[in-house]
Amino acid sequence: MKLNRIAEKLGCRLVGDGDVDIVRVAGIDEAGPGDLTFVSNRKYISHIPNTRASAIILGEDIPEVAIPSLRTDDPYLAFARALELFFVPAPPEPGIHPTAVVSGDARLEPGACVGAYSVVGRGCRIGPGTVIHPHVVLYPRVTVGEDAVIHSFVTVREDCRIGDRVVLQNGCVIGSDGFGFAPTREGAFYKICQTGRVVIEADVEIGANTAIDRAAVGETVVRRGAKLDNLVQVGHGATIGEHSVLAAQVGVAGSTRLGKGVWVGGQVGFAGHLEVGDGAVLTAQRGPSHDVAPGAMVSGSPAFDNSAWLRSVASFPKLPHLVRKVRQLEQEIRRLQQERDPERPKKS
Repeated sequence: MKLNRIAEKLGCRLVGDGDVDIVRVAGIDEAGPGDLTFVSNRKYISHIPNTRASAIILGEDIPEVAIPSLRTDDPYLAFARALELFFVPAPPEPGIHPTAVVSGDARLEPGACVGAYSVVGRGCRIGPGTVIHPHVVLYPRVTVGEDAVIHSFVTVREDCRIGDRVVLQNGCVIGSDGFGFAPTREGAFYKICQTGRVVIEADVEIGANTAIDRAAVGETVVRRGAKLDNLVQVGHGATIGEHSVLAAQVGVAGSTRLGKGVWVGGQVGFAGHLEVGDGAVLTAQRGPSHDVAPGAMVSGSPAFDNSAWLRSVASFPKLPHLVRKVRQLEQEIRRLQQERDPERPKKS
């Protein structure tokens, strides 16, 4: 594809020769002749003179380069869209594979596909254009919207609802029992029946081997546009807000609610029944035990003796004030010493 055609499709400003032929998109260090590369992080600017790529996607603020460039205010988004121009996914096998087991009262809309050895339970509803890859299991009464993609070895439990254009990556489990057990006087645990369901709204993507538990009562909800990475655990009755992003190995305990546009780094562990406000950012390995205000950015979770940890956490927010107080006291001491002994040298 000619570079000027790519610029047109991406809405980028072309600088240089637009007749260059591009055959694929590649990283800046791996790219060769015929490749389109990109730089969105300024620390990679020094790699530009050495790239063998035929053209590059850059921000408007980057100086001129020797090879043709596509200029945009958001080079990372342009890179993501450029990939789609050259990637052709393997088309699914149309219709219902002969080895699939589809209940007689399940309803599949036109264009829905069910792959080999998949199971579609009784009362399921599958929307038009939805692709169910091999070895998927849908329990009874599952509803899937239109143009969804469910990859191999996904399990969706009974009564769960999957919205339009949802992508479920390999091996994720939607609607498994929530972790609910009531302790008995004998020291055993009595299982609490998990009677609720999981609702995943439109345009959500769930990563591989992620588990989202059904609620004991009511619903566990993943709101529209949220993106969950691999190996994320969402507890029963939790809510993930619209367009929130959870990186790998995040754990959200039961009944915790994340607001809209929350960003969560890897290995963050939420205590139960928390409220996280819209637009909050939690950096990697954070262990929030209290509510998080809208727009806040929080970090840190060292592990040590619990009683000492509780005292330290209570003291930590006071540290800036204590540091200022200590400096003021030190200055006062030096002033008093100077008054008593004028010949005493002052500290710089």
